[in-house]
Amino acid sequence: MSPASTGHALPDRYPAAGRADVVQRQQMLRVRGRSVAWLPPLLLLLAIAVADYNTTGEFRIISWIVLVPGIAAALCGVWGTALFAALSMGTYTLVDNAWPHQFQAGLPDFILVALGGALATLACGVRVRGERRALHMRDVTDTVRRTVLRPLPPGWGGLEHAGVYLTADAQARVGGDFYDIQPGPHGTRVFVGDVQGKGLGAVETAAVLLGTFREAGFHERDLAAVADRLEARMVRHRAYTTALGRADGDRFATAVLLDFPADGTDVVDAVVFGHEPPLAVGPSGVRHLPTAGGLPLGYRDLAPGPPVVRRVHLGADETLLLVTDGVTEARDVHGHFYAVADDVRRSVAADPRLTAPAPLVMLVRDGTVRHCRGHLTDDTTVFAVRRTRVTRSGRPAGATALPTGADPAAGVERREGGRSPL
Repeated sequence: MSPASTGHALPDRYPAAGRADVVQRQQMLRVRGRSVAWLPPLLLLLAIAVADYNTTGEFRIISWIVLVPGIAAALCGVWGTALFAALSMGTYTLVDNAWPHQFQAGLPDFILVALGGALATLACGVRVRGERRALHMRDVTDTVRRTVLRPLPPGWGGLEHAGVYLTADAQARVGGDFYDIQPGPHGTRVFVGDVQGKGLGAVETAAVLLGTFREAGFHERDLAAVADRLEARMVRHRAYTTALGRADGDRFATAVLLDFPADGTDVVDAVVFGHEPPLAVGPSGVRHLPTAGGLPLGYRDLAPGPPVVRRVHLGADETLLLVTDGVTEARDVHGHFYAVADDVRRSVAADPRLTAPAPLVMLVRDGTVRHCRGHLTDDTTVFAVRRTRVTRSGRPAGATALPTGADPAAGVERREGGRSPL
């Protein structure tokens, strides 16, 4: 499967399924932004007419003109196909009548051309209706994705940030990975994680957890209280899905919950729920934050007790890198996992500018896709965040940083899920 940045890669606006957007022309049939979908059927029509005029009377090919509306039906809109059907009948009549009577194809072939044009126009209408339905469903899916992975403003909550989301399913465009930043009176909280499983159930669970995080992350003073709220919400959601008789009643989520406290500029508090611990990436090197441990959300009953909150020193030039298992479990052709920490360490040593969130996210995304040759087996999220640094002019250094949800390298969206363009 080719990965999709499903983007998520989240543009600021998503097109509605309007009449002008119904027919999705292939990009190769556009020149300087203008559609040239009409050109292939027109060239075919002219070629058949000219070839028939220059052949002998024993070998007439004018009836081949029935192919023209069929080609138009695959490339043009309904009215364009109808126009080519009419042109085909008109051209047939003119060319055929130019021959002596004994060599004319006559009425039977004209009926064939007319019937072919009518059927091609009908088929085009069916195709356009299907495209309209698909475009509407894409719009619905993008709305769901925009709800789960909401676009984050640059410098949101005093943090520089960048993120990219690739779905393993190129058509789904949304999955169970999630991330968010929630500023509040007690600091700025960051939440990154991965819901077990795939499908709409995983999306629903991610939305439930994010809704709880956005409220608790704002109101609760202690990070442990936010963690407790998330655990309780996960348990309640599992009970709800079980009561509905659904098969995903044992779903869980791994996650990392971070707090950049308002009263400390060189520390970060972290709670890990069975997730890969964050990497602190700086010019001096790469290190794992000593925050490993903790059970996934939904399994607190296996080890009762308050969540463990660890406070870790974080340098002013260090960026926290968080990835889901789509990165850490990406395999190459030999079955070897992607060593993200080693790759980042080598790259940062060669170019310290890669420690900024946007280029760091691009680095890990490209490294993951390259390592697995585009065969992503799980949804993949790469998220990087650090405190906004103030320049000498007084402007935040992250003011021009890439908004989270926007693809750091536009054009990756394929948007990647089976086979990457890289």
